[in-house]
Amino acid sequence: MPSKSTTKRSSSERRWIYDVFLSFRGTDTRTVFISHLYNSLTTAGIYVFKDNEELRKGGQISSLIMQAIQVSRISIVVFSKNYANSKSCLKELQKIMDCRRTIGQVVVPVFYNVEPTDVRNQKGAFGRSFQDLKKIISKEKAQLWGNALREAANLSGFHLNNSRNESEDINKIIETITDSLDNTILFVAQHPVGVQPRAQHVIKLLNYQQSKDVMLLGILGIGGIGKTTIAKAIYNQINRHFESCCFLSNIREFWEQSATSQVHLQERLLSDVYRTTKIKIHSIESGIFILQQRLRHKRTLVILDDVDKIEQLKALCGSREWFGPGSRIIITTRDEHLLKLLQVDHISRMPEMDQDESIQHFSWHAFKQPSPREDLDQLSRNVVAYCGGLPLALEVIGSFLFDKKVREWESVVEKLKRIPNDQVQRKLRISFDNLSDDTEKEIFLDIAFFFIGMDRNDVIHILDEFDAEIGISVLVDRSLVTVDNNNKLGMHDLLRDMGREIVREKSPKEPEERSRLWLQKDVLHVLSNSMGTKAIEGLTLKLPAITKSSVHLEAKMFQKMKRLRLLQLAGVQLNGNFEDLPKHLRWLHWHDCYLKYIPSNFDQANLVSIELEFSSLKFVWKEAKFMEKLKVLNLNHSHNLTKTPDFSYLPNLEKLLLKDCSRLSAISDTIGHLKRILLINLEDCTSLGNLPRSIYKLESLNTLLISGCSMIDKLEEDLEQMKSLVTLIADKTAITQVPFSIVRSKSIGYVSLCGYEGFSRDVFPSLIWSWMSPSNDLSSMVQASSSSSAVIPFDLPKLRSLWVECDSDLQLNGGVARILATLFAAYNKELEATPTTSQVLMNNIKGSEIFDLRNQSQISGSPKCLVIEVGMKSQVTKVLKDIILQGLMTTANEFEDDWFLKSDNKYWLTFGSKGSSVVFEVPSVNGCNLKAVTLCILYSSSSECLKNVLIINYTKSTIQVYKQDTLASLEDEEGRSITSHLEPGNKVEILVVGYKSIVKRTTIFLIYDEPVDQYADVIVSSDKCIISCDNNDTEVDEYSSVSSGGHDRAKKKCSCFHWCWR
Repeated sequence: MPSKSTTKRSSSERRWIYDVFLSFRGTDTRTVFISHLYNSLTTAGIYVFKDNEELRKGGQISSLIMQAIQVSRISIVVFSKNYANSKSCLKELQKIMDCRRTIGQVVVPVFYNVEPTDVRNQKGAFGRSFQDLKKIISKEKAQLWGNALREAANLSGFHLNNSRNESEDINKIIETITDSLDNTILFVAQHPVGVQPRAQHVIKLLNYQQSKDVMLLGILGIGGIGKTTIAKAIYNQINRHFESCCFLSNIREFWEQSATSQVHLQERLLSDVYRTTKIKIHSIESGIFILQQRLRHKRTLVILDDVDKIEQLKALCGSREWFGPGSRIIITTRDEHLLKLLQVDHISRMPEMDQDESIQHFSWHAFKQPSPREDLDQLSRNVVAYCGGLPLALEVIGSFLFDKKVREWESVVEKLKRIPNDQVQRKLRISFDNLSDDTEKEIFLDIAFFFIGMDRNDVIHILDEFDAEIGISVLVDRSLVTVDNNNKLGMHDLLRDMGREIVREKSPKEPEERSRLWLQKDVLHVLSNSMGTKAIEGLTLKLPAITKSSVHLEAKMFQKMKRLRLLQLAGVQLNGNFEDLPKHLRWLHWHDCYLKYIPSNFDQANLVSIELEFSSLKFVWKEAKFMEKLKVLNLNHSHNLTKTPDFSYLPNLEKLLLKDCSRLSAISDTIGHLKRILLINLEDCTSLGNLPRSIYKLESLNTLLISGCSMIDKLEEDLEQMKSLVTLIADKTAITQVPFSIVRSKSIGYVSLCGYEGFSRDVFPSLIWSWMSPSNDLSSMVQASSSSSAVIPFDLPKLRSLWVECDSDLQLNGGVARILATLFAAYNKELEATPTTSQVLMNNIKGSEIFDLRNQSQISGSPKCLVIEVGMKSQVTKVLKDIILQGLMTTANEFEDDWFLKSDNKYWLTFGSKGSSVVFEVPSVNGCNLKAVTLCILYSSSSECLKNVLIINYTKSTIQVYKQDTLASLEDEEGRSITSHLEPGNKVEILVVGYKSIVKRTTIFLIYDEPVDQYADVIVSSDKCIISCDNNDTEVDEYSSVSSGGHDRAKKKCSCFHWCWR
């Protein structure tokens, strides 16, 4: 037998695979105690071997189990009533005790509902089970196993006999195991519900096994959300992968004690990293220098828990340069601003527990089991709802309710509605107390009482006396307030209750002395007894429908509330002289206001926001008053409202909300005076006629909502004057004609005009196509377009580009016809205002890829040429351009049909045709990629009037329309979007459109990145197609090249529409 010292040396030098081996009798303990113990051990980061029944066959113990025992640092033996009746268990025990003697394995016995003396002496129920086994085994085995039982029972362990607090016992076991593992493992939680997935999420962000960079990560959340618990779980799971590690807990608490405690934190950090207690630091400043010098030499895991001041970070981890490659630093905090200052790589926000997690976590503390008792199930769910997924609250309140009767539960639940749990509040209040500015505290309290769910910008206006924009940002950083994707303010229910309790506890017995009132009985008590005081700054009274008629209040009840800023009423009937209402009101929220109009003797000079939803107002003010501070006027659902106020008296109004004012028939022309307006909501104003012309003068307006205004049938061209308009929503209106000015607008980002009855999209349902098509009858459209440009709702030539995707030949062919008809109608209009000088086109063309041969030849009648390159420019495209120009200059006086064949370059394929249209099939060229397309157009004209190029892909059923100068000015990457759309086998037509010109020949060059010898002489020619448009002499083909290009397909609706404009 080795000596004690030898045994210790063997133990310390041995490489263990498992931290703990669990030996137990499954039929006695597996489903409850062992499962709980195993989960707690693994959550604490302890690597446990727990066998399963498949490893035991016919009472035989597998070799795998024997090996697991031998490579485990600690064995926990759980003795239960039937443990000694199992051959497998006793074989395990014999092996465990052998390993204790030979390799120094630590053995921890747990006596689960059995007495240690019964195990030691094999007596009682435990002894009887062993006697039963002895009948079927040899005397030698019986003696050997009896000795092992005796030896194990003499060891120090844990006695759990009908324990009422099994969780606490398991906690003690884990603490003992942790101590035996040299304190490298931290206790996480008795009931680690939801810990593992949250820890794994953060571990993935750390990427500690791949990246060698130093990484800083913040774990952010309100108090009691579980930040420290998750940090401990992470530490336990990954610390073994670092050279050194340190977990500094409760930094906020230590920092507040003294300067000595601050220095001690630095000493602890360095001592843990270098595993020594000999390092002494004399001051914060010297500690910073020492940490900078010493930490950089090791790959370290450091967790800084509960940081709340930037000075703490400067003293403990000034920057990532302090640490060695591959180090990971985790900071838990409630203050996002600190993490931003430190420039952390990731911020992980801790979410609340979901419903299932909350019930399980609460039940472990309230019932010592994972689910509620049946008779307390609903009350449990009420408490869980109150806790709002906050682990601390679930734990504290659950523990408080443990072993209490139903009547006591009901009393506690009722009390929580009025007075929050003190222990939870103390934890949450830390963040509030640490706010450095009193105005930030006031903003928090105002939000807690009045503004949860309100628009952040509205609240900033209402509370601008507190510099609320900065204050709210601070509260968000401190995790006291949230702002969602819709810019609405939010707050955890327990934080809300904490804020209300802060106000209540200052005057628990005299509500009139509190700064804010919200409990109905307190408010009614103060008002009905005229006990209002100047202490009251905010008041909420919301009466249920059944009490509305029975409660009548007088305005004079508010007379003594001189500092009242915020007033929220619902279902309240307020009578008397409104002159008695406080003069410093900034926010009036009166839901279901019964007044026909706001009394003129009500002083509203300081009001910033008036919210009178579901009011009985017929008009707002009988006598208009100048209200310079008013920013928000909300009259939504005021069904009796017939007219709007004189807006010239509201110069700073930013929000006008008139949704569902069903009797409102007109908007005052004075709306044009609102120079600061941002949002107008007129949704579902079903009696409202067309908008006043003055509304289009609102250059500041950002959002206009008129959906459901079924009598509005048009929007004016003046819409383009609304230079800030970003969002226009006009569903379910009578609009049948949309002004082109919407397209000209440079500000609009989202337009919705879909869904209202009567809007035609039988052929092309796209909204933009409907602008082009006021009628589904093609002939009437062409006729109307030719005769009167005023009815053309869409000025297509002003678009830079248009891309239509169709799903049938009928759509494709009809679409091309409509585009051409629209273009020609627009050209006719343009002719009236177009100068005859030949400089018109060149003045509009800036791209270097467009050439005019007029300057090369002064001979009258000589052809003119446009050369447009699209795609990736290269030496080949340059050569081609030179060849084209050279050929044109040599044939300027004598036009030759085949001039474009005279090049022997094999990098391009040529397709040409007389007239303005070329139809060709894109060839399949093995090993070659299409890089560019060059378009060469020969035409004769007295003025340069080639305007648009259409690319029609019959195979893909797409139409692309480009202004010719836009096509020429495309960058290489933009051009690639065109060339990449031309795939082998595609049947394509390229069509040039203009007026007062005759296109003599159109040639297309497909340019590849490799020689294409086998296709060098491919040419496609077609009959002459002249497309011109002149009022005196118009010859238009019957679009033969268009109508002949389709393939039979099933009729479908147009599925996609892309456009862009200048």
